[in-house]
Formats: sequence, structure tokens, C-alpha cells
Amino acid sequence: MNSELYEMRDPRFARLIHRDAGLRRIATGFEWVEGPVWFPAFRMLLFSDIPSQRMMRWTPDGTCAVFRDPSGYSNGNTRDPQGRLLTCQHGTRSVTRTEADGTVVTLASESGGKRLNSPNDLVVKSDGSIWFTDPTYGIDSDLEGYAARPEQPGSHVYRIPPGGGKAVPVITGFVQPNGLAFSPDESLLYVAESGGSHDSSAPPVIRVFPVVGDSLGPEREFARIEDGRPDGIRCDANGNLWSSARDGVSVFAPDGTLLGKILVPETVSNLCFGGERGIRLFITATTSVYMIAVNARAAGWPAPASNRRGNG
Repeated sequence: MNSELYEMRDPRFARLIHRDAGLRRIATGFEWVEGPVWFPAFRMLLFSDIPSQRMMRWTPDGTCAVFRDPSGYSNGNTRDPQGRLLTCQHGTRSVTRTEADGTVVTLASESGGKRLNSPNDLVVKSDGSIWFTDPTYGIDSDLEGYAARPEQPGSHVYRIPPGGGKAVPVITGFVQPNGLAFSPDESLLYVAESGGSHDSSAPPVIRVFPVVGDSLGPEREFARIEDGRPDGIRCDANGNLWSSARDGVSVFAPDGTLLGKILVPETVSNLCFGGERGIRLFITATTSVYMIAVNARAAGWPAPASNRRGNG
């Protein structure tokens, strides 16, 4: 095993990685990259460079080009069940959807008659409901948005019902909620606490909530990040949780055991599974985007077409 790339804590980690796989930097020269999302239909990775107010597009032929400029200080991105792009925008303090014709529609920008802080990351449940976090990073200064005073009483996690409607807070106990992910069967919601950036007493934890209909049950601590704070998180098809950290990507078993780490030379902000067969892990880290082959896929990944070839 490459000791400079992997840190094994549990034998189960060996089944999730390829011992001789290399970490490849596929794009660099950015200010602060975030929000990676893979679009199988277009064989492309989209990601945000927040301070430069651009969204970028990378394809397996090595091309990296501007997808949207200005991007409204976009941060987190994901796909909905129809394959449309959903985005958290700091600049407009909103959650948006990009339609097939390129039209951008605002899905949420306020709650309780007051503007949201700065939506950060989001995930879509199979029923079409959209769950997103709303910390203050985009209004703390002019670097990642526009400096402003919060109108909301706190930084919450919100839910937009299937088909649209008002954004309703479903979690209110975080200092700065950040990344979030559902377990493969959607019975659990994981949420990262990155509040140490604002409150030194806030632990670098990932909390987990049972999903009860349209609401959530009592939380419990799932895991703690050893180096830095958790940011973006993803679940694979077997329920393992992959989390960003200052030293790379930390991988946790469904029982919360730290299985191991993929060490990255820059602070990791977010990650996603993708590639032709879904077995590539794309990692956004400070100024660069990295890719590595793994033995894992995202939950619900489409079956690969036998007559297609690609980057894995």
C-alpha cells in the first residue's frame, strides 16, 4: 500500500480502495473550489470556484472550461431525480435549479419572511424533497458573497417539499451546518458541523438523524474528524460515509468506525463519486480538483452500459 497516500485504521478499508491507485490532480489554479457533482448523461464534472464567482466544467478528455460566469457565488451542487442541476448560491442567498433550456429558477431564498443566510450544500431525497444547509459563510465577508447581517435567528437545515413550496427548518441546533448526505435507504440523514470556524467550542462532528416521514428523530454523534473540520460528505452504496477533512478524505463505516484516510496535499472541501462507471472519487481541495479510483460507488448509481468505454 502507498503509505504516502493511504492511512489504514481498519482492515475493512482495504476493500474500498485500490492499493496502487494514484491521486491525480485534474485541474488547478482556482481560489477555493467546492460543490463537485458528476453528470453521467453528459460525462462531465461541475464544480464551483466560489471567490471567483465561476462554475467550472471538467470532462474526461482533460478539458476544463467555464460553465457559468457569474455563478452567483455558487457553492454546493447536486442533481435532482430528473437530472437537473441544483445549486446553493451565496450571492443571491438562494437555492436554484437549472432547467434543461438553461433557465435558472429560484426554489428558496427566504424562510419565515426573512432572507436566508447563504445556502451552502444540498441533497435530494428520492421523493423529490430538497434538504439544504444555511450557515453564514457567504455573508460573513465579501470574499464568498456579500457581507450582511443575518436575518435568520440561526444557521439551520431546511427542507423544500416535493414539487416545491416554502423552505421549512428541520434542524436548528447547529453552529454552522455544512455538508449533508442520506444513507442508501434514506433512513438516516448525516450532517456535518463546521462551527469551529466561528466557535472554538463547537466540536468537529458529523451528526446523524433518523428520518421519520417528513421530519427527523433525535440526533446522535456519528463521528469526529481528527484533523480540521468536516465539510462535504457522501455515502457510498454500502453505507460508508466519506468525509472531507484538512488532511484528506476520512472514510467511516456505517457504525462510525474510522476505516482509513485518503491523504490529499490540500485541505479538502468536498467530494463526489462519478466517472463512466461511478468508481472515481472526485475531490475538491482548496485550489485544485483531484481524482482517484476507488472500490465504491454512490448509492443508486446507474448500471454501466456494456458497450461504452470511458474513464471508469
